Amino acid sequence: MDDRESSIVYRPSSIVHHRSPIMAKYLLRRFLLAILTIFGVTIVIFFAMRVLPGDPLAMIYGEATGIYVLSEAEVAAARASLGLDKPLHIQYLSWMADVFRGDLGYSFWVDTPIRDTILRRGPITAQIALTSILLAWAIGIPVGIISAMWRESTLDYVLRFLVTLFMAIPSFWLGLAMILFTVLVFNWRPSITIIQFWENPRENALMVLGPSIAVGTGIAAIIARMTRTTVLETLREDYVRTARAKGLGDWMVIFRHVLKNAMLPVITLSGLALAGLLGGAVAVERAFGFPGLGSALAQGAVERDWMMVQNLTLLFAVIFVFINLFIDILYAWVDPRIRYE
Repeated sequence: MDDRESSIVYRPSSIVHHRSPIMAKYLLRRFLLAILTIFGVTIVIFFAMRVLPGDPLAMIYGEATGIYVLSEAEVAAARASLGLDKPLHIQYLSWMADVFRGDLGYSFWVDTPIRDTILRRGPITAQIALTSILLAWAIGIPVGIISAMWRESTLDYVLRFLVTLFMAIPSFWLGLAMILFTVLVFNWRPSITIIQFWENPRENALMVLGPSIAVGTGIAAIIARMTRTTVLETLREDYVRTARAKGLGDWMVIFRHVLKNAMLPVITLSGLALAGLLGGAVAVERAFGFPGLGSALAQGAVERDWMMVQNLTLLFAVIFVFINLFIDILYAWVDPRIRYE
């Protein structure tokens, strides 16, 4: 073996060792950015809840509500018990200390720990979100690939029409139509109480399936359109022409060379959709009468339950930030060139 052959043999190992610190630096930088973003979000949420109009104590104890009527001294005592009489920076530090201890406080109206509300409603909301994304991938990606492979054909026009149609249909309207259909045809109504998977898998699946279909079809349409566009753009690349010139079939080219690069925008879109769904699809939840986290946040905003709104907003923000962090890591795995950015 001469020197030239020796350099060829050992070069891949040197590349791997060279890229490993770069990958670690990339991940560390993204993680620190995520932590800083969460810190900034906590400040924005805290001060936004203090400057927005609407005093929860006035709504609970005010004369207009007819619930309780307290004197000014009693209202001041109530504020002191909630820590609202302390300086803002003390209130913020106290809130952060409670969050790190896992103490998210109590709802003003139902006197229930917010943590219990999250633990009760969160798993169902997560189930619907994940099922919707999986359904969207199972439908959207094949439809987008087929539409791109047979572009400008009758099949392509039909698929593009259906994609545009489902993009235009609101998910809550589709949910109402599904409920009406199941009630009239099968005399079946969705459950309005939370049934966890470990309690009754069948009833849980029936509860999750309807909202997942209503939400997932709309996301599937968007993913199908994105997949078609990115596949068509990737098919024009030189390396794809080279692969075809070597005699590879169309489907082999798609699965071995095209999809890996065409999926990056789809991953971004799916991550954003998943983050939004984990925050709760309020309209769909209302359509199905489903008590999810989105409904809890909407109800808390209407009732000025600022402790509920503050902590749920923080939860959704943390979910969004870490899903974006996961997308960054997935990017680096799919396309190693991103590690150098």
